[in-house]
Amino acid sequence: MAMPFYVAPEQLMKDRSDYARKGIARGKPVISLEYGDGILFIADNPSTHLHKISEIYDRIAFAGVGKYSEFENLRIAGVRLADIRGYSYGREDVTAKSLANAYSQALSNVFTQEMKPYEVEILVAQVGDTNEENELFHILYDGSVSDQQRFVTMGGEAQRLSEKLEESYRDGMDLGEALRAAVGALSELNEAEVEPSRIEAATLDRTRKQRRKFLRLSDDQVAGHLRG
Repeated sequence: MAMPFYVAPEQLMKDRSDYARKGIARGKPVISLEYGDGILFIADNPSTHLHKISEIYDRIAFAGVGKYSEFENLRIAGVRLADIRGYSYGREDVTAKSLANAYSQALSNVFTQEMKPYEVEILVAQVGDTNEENELFHILYDGSVSDQQRFVTMGGEAQRLSEKLEESYRDGMDLGEALRAAVGALSELNEAEVEPSRIEAATLDRTRKQRRKFLRLSDDQVAGHLRG
């Protein structure tokens, strides 16, 4: 009887982490940052149909980097969970924190129990009545979750992008300033100006009169903000 190869748990976890990080690094980055009226999301995304940024619920949005099919499955699961919880209890019971916990558990289970981990990083954000009440939850491929403030960068060059954004970010920026800061950081990272047609942009705008605060920006709106 053949004996199975033994792999130390530490080595197994390291190999899975390396595999997931390599997959994520192949994707283009996503930035989320707080501005005066809410939360802005920016992605370098040449596709007009495959979105990295989407609505989950009234005040909650989702962003992902890495393997599209995997973070899209997570997004759909989050929408279903939010709808069920909102219908069964109340709309106010659907929160970014509860969704982030569910995503964290799901990704942790995949990472530890499945042969292949998900090659994704995701963000779940909820806009509050003030910036102090905003919530930004960054969840990694292994289920690790962190509560972020001011801005979040995701993708293979997240650290460099964060350093560049730190130079231009300030509290209380208006939407145009925030968009120019995010796109400027992306352009510096690419060492070339990122065209508006490549930018996927959306906001959670607390000033909207509707219950739903998510708004996707068109190419013309992005170009207008970039012109200042």
